[in-house]
Amino acid sequence: MLSRNGASGHPGYYERSRGSVGIDSQNRVFHVGTDVGGTFTDLWVSDGAGPARVFKTPTTPDVMTGVMDAVALAAGTLGLSIGDFCVRIRRFGHGTTVGLNALLTGTSARTGVIATEGFGDTLEIGRIRRQTSGLSEYEVTDFHLHNRYPPIVPRHLVREVRERVDATGRVLIPLDEAQAGAALEELAEAGVEALAICTLWAQANPVHEARLKDMAREVLSDAFLCVSHKIAPVVGEYGRMATTAANAALGPVAGRYLSRLEQSLRDHGMTVPLLVMTNAGGVLPTSALNDRPAFTLFSGPAAGVIGSRVMADRLGRDNILTTDIGGTSFDVGVIAEGRPLASTEFSVAGADLRLPSIDIASIGTGGGSIASVEFGDLTVGPRSAGSTPGPVCYGRGGQEPTATDADLVLGILNPDDFLGGRMRLDTEAAREAIETRIARPLGLDTIRAAWGIREILDNNMADLLRRVTIERGHDPLTFTLLANGGAGPSHAWSIARELGLGGFVVPAAATAHSAFGCGTGDLGMSESTAVYVRVRHGERPSDAALGAARDALERIERVVTYHLAAAGAEGDVTLERFAAVRFRGQTNALDVPFGGAGFDATIYDTVIDGFEAAYERLFGRGAGYRQAGFEIVELRVSGTAALAAATATGHGDTPRAHGSRPVVFDDPDAPVDTTIYHVDYPAPDSEVHGPAIIEFPGQSVVVPPGAIARADAYGNLHVTLEARP
Repeated sequence: MLSRNGASGHPGYYERSRGSVGIDSQNRVFHVGTDVGGTFTDLWVSDGAGPARVFKTPTTPDVMTGVMDAVALAAGTLGLSIGDFCVRIRRFGHGTTVGLNALLTGTSARTGVIATEGFGDTLEIGRIRRQTSGLSEYEVTDFHLHNRYPPIVPRHLVREVRERVDATGRVLIPLDEAQAGAALEELAEAGVEALAICTLWAQANPVHEARLKDMAREVLSDAFLCVSHKIAPVVGEYGRMATTAANAALGPVAGRYLSRLEQSLRDHGMTVPLLVMTNAGGVLPTSALNDRPAFTLFSGPAAGVIGSRVMADRLGRDNILTTDIGGTSFDVGVIAEGRPLASTEFSVAGADLRLPSIDIASIGTGGGSIASVEFGDLTVGPRSAGSTPGPVCYGRGGQEPTATDADLVLGILNPDDFLGGRMRLDTEAAREAIETRIARPLGLDTIRAAWGIREILDNNMADLLRRVTIERGHDPLTFTLLANGGAGPSHAWSIARELGLGGFVVPAAATAHSAFGCGTGDLGMSESTAVYVRVRHGERPSDAALGAARDALERIERVVTYHLAAAGAEGDVTLERFAAVRFRGQTNALDVPFGGAGFDATIYDTVIDGFEAAYERLFGRGAGYRQAGFEIVELRVSGTAALAAATATGHGDTPRAHGSRPVVFDDPDAPVDTTIYHVDYPAPDSEVHGPAIIEFPGQSVVVPPGAIARADAYGNLHVTLEARP
C-alpha cells in the first residue's frame, strides 16, 4: 500500500538512476565525495540544482583508475566531458584503503628503524597480546593464526644507537654520532626507502631525534623520513615505534598514490585541492598529510560515521548507531550526544598504532559471509566469498552458500534487478548450494535452512551493537539506527527488532554513505602531546604541573588552528579538548572531554569528575578508586572548521509498484506475498506500508508486515516497525 502526501523542493541525495540522465550542467559547480571499497568505487555528486547522485565503478588494482573511471562516468551522465566536469568541481573529498591494504598485504615500502641502544627488539616483543593483536574473537581461538603478522619492520633492518634521555627530558647519554652515521650507512646499503626514528622519551626532549633526522637527510637523501615525537608523541615506546614505523612504511606508497590522483584531476582541469578523510573524521588537503599517511588508514569507515553525523544534525538526532553491511564485514560506529565515540589506538597487521581515530567496531559478517555446517552446528562467517568468486548466485564459480544466497532464496533480493539491473542472480544455483551444504546435513528443508542463515547473521550483528552500546554504558533504546551499505537496508528491520528498537532510518545515499561523508565532512585535525600530572590521594596538583599542562595545551591548540587555517577553513575553528586520565598505577587511560581556556585547578577538578563518571559508566557504580590518586598522561585537541556546503534541491518520485513476490519474514513455513516498489529518490512524505520491498539501484529496503516507511525532506526513509506483543 502506498500513499503520497505532496511533494516540494528539498535537499536530497540521489542514487544513480537506471538510465543515463542528461542535465543542463553548464553553469553548475559540483561537490564530490569518493570512497574506494574492495569491490566498488563509489562517487557521490551534488550539483546544487537537483538531487545528488551516486555512481559506482569496479575498484581496480591500482585504485586510481577506478576513481577516474567513476569521475568519467559521472561526467558523461551529466552530459559533460571529463574536463568540463573537473573544472566545475568546488570540492573533492576522498577516502582510500591504499595504506591499509599495503600494510595487510606486506606491500608497503622497505623501511628501516633507528632506536635507542637496548630497544631494538621493541617491535618484536610488542605487548602481551603481540601474537593475537588484530585477530577477531573467532580467530584468537585458532592457534595456527597466532603470529600471522610479522613486525612491520624486520629485525635485520633495525639499528640501535647509543643515546639516552630520561622521562623529564634530561640528556643522560649524548648521541653517539659516529655510531649513528655507521648505522645509517648500513641501512642505505640495505636499500631502505623509508626510515622511522624512534628514541626513548623523545616526546619529552626530541633533540636526538632531530639530529638523527638531519644526519639521515645526508645519507638517505631520497628516503621518506619520520620521527616519533612528530607522529606519535605519546607515552609508551612500543606504541610510538609501531606507529612511526607504519607511517614511514606507508609514505612512499600512499604519498605516491595521492599525488598521482591529485595530479590526474588537475590535468583534467580541477583547481581545488584534493581533500582526504582522516581516521579522526575530518578532511585535510594532501599537503597536510604528506608526512603522516598513517592518519588516513581507516578513512573509509570514518567517513561513513561522519556522513551519519551530518545526517543526524539534519534530523535533529543526538544518539546514532551507524551501521554498514558490506560484502565481507559489518562495521558499527556510535554517535553519543552528537559526538562520535573515538579511540586513541587501533590494531593493523598485528601492530597496535597510537593515533586518534573514530572508534569503529567490526566483525566478519556481511553479504559474502559463508555459511557452513561444522560438527552439526550452522555457522555464518567470518570466512567470506568476497567479490571473487563471490556468492554462488553470482555465477562466478563460488561453491559455498553465503548470506546473499540466503536472501535471494528467501525472496529479499530480486534476481533480475540486482545492482540496478546490471547483474542477474542465479536463484536455482543458490537454492541448490544451500540444500546440498546446509539443509541436508541439518535435516531441514531449503527455505528453513536459508532462514536459519539469516537469523544467525542478524543476531551476530545485533550482538555487536549491544557490545558497542551497553558495554560502554549506553542504552541502545535511546539511539536511532542508520542502515548503510549495500545490504544494510535489507537486514535493518530484523536487527532493529532484535534490539527492541521501534524502527530505523535508511539514508538516501546508504549504498555509498562513506563517499557522502567524504563529500560533506568538515575540515578536521587532531594533535596530541604527552603530559605528566600525577596526584596522590588527598593532594592537589602542583602549580608547576598545571603550568606545564597549560603550556602544552596552548601549543597544540596553536598547531591545530594554524593547519586548519592553512587548509582553507571558512569561518571560525572549533576546538575540542581531551585529557587521557587513569588511576595511579593503571596501564590504560580514558579520554575525558573538557571545556574552558587553559588548564588550571578548576579545569583539573572538572576533568577528574568527568573521568570518575565515565569510569563508573563503563565498569559499574563503585568501580572507581579515588584513594589510588590520578594521572593525566596526555592532552589532545581536535579542531574542526566548516567548508562550503552542498545545497541540492530537487523533486522526488513516488515509489512505483512492480508486482509482488513471496518473501519469508518471521515464519519460514509461511512466506508473505510482498509488494515490490521501484524508486530512484522518494518524494517527501511518500509512504509505503508493509509488507513491501522498496528497490533502489544498489539497495533494497525491507518493510516488514505492519511497518510503515515514510520519506523525509532529505530523501531518507524512516521505517516504523509494528509493536510486537
